[in-house]
Amino acid sequence: MLRLEDIDAFYDDLQALYDVSLEVERGRVFALVGANAAGKSTTLRVISGLVTPRRGRVVFDGQDLTPVPAHQRVDLGIVQVPEGRRLFPFMSVAENLLLGAHTPRARSVRNDTLRYVYTLFPVLEDRRAQLAGSLSGGEQQMCAIGRALMARPRVLMLDEPTLGLAPVLVARIFDTVRTINADGMTVLLVEQNVRQALTIAHRAAVLESGRLVLTGDGRELLGDDRLKRAYLGL
Repeated sequence: MLRLEDIDAFYDDLQALYDVSLEVERGRVFALVGANAAGKSTTLRVISGLVTPRRGRVVFDGQDLTPVPAHQRVDLGIVQVPEGRRLFPFMSVAENLLLGAHTPRARSVRNDTLRYVYTLFPVLEDRRAQLAGSLSGGEQQMCAIGRALMARPRVLMLDEPTLGLAPVLVARIFDTVRTINADGMTVLLVEQNVRQALTIAHRAAVLESGRLVLTGDGRELLGDDRLKRAYLGL
């Protein structure tokens, strides 16, 4: 469904990705893991169109996205939940959610999607009139995921969705990823919580200093000695 081919990406003269190639299969969870500054977020930004690679291309359902600007990629179904949530704090929960359904394709079914989001996250319906900035960190993350779902994604990209959350909320977010994937959503997950990410991922890749160093089935990578030493402290 989604393929990166030989991607080199830069910030000015600083190279962030080196010859990165990967494939995300339809209906699967793909986890991209690694340490800080490994290039995980840059990979998502290349896919969403926020960073233009100097070499290589992004292919989505057979279409080369190189000439497609970021806002049009959303309409095609590529939607990213950014690190740090990036809600509009002085707007209500409901207003933040409805902003996600800004494309014509999403607007036409936004009431149905909103009901689905409230089913996933009942607390958002309870707090729909509350300012988003007054929510707890976990509730803000739920709102950010809900807003992305309102755009009717075909691929949902999650950038560090559990960062800074208490363990009970981390478990809740991973349960949500499982649920939306079981409902047919393709998920590309960037996470520093390596063990949890690989537990739920069908496929995974490990980035190290901008280079892919390991790829394979999620649970198989959990048993990889190199990954255990580098990321799990074993």
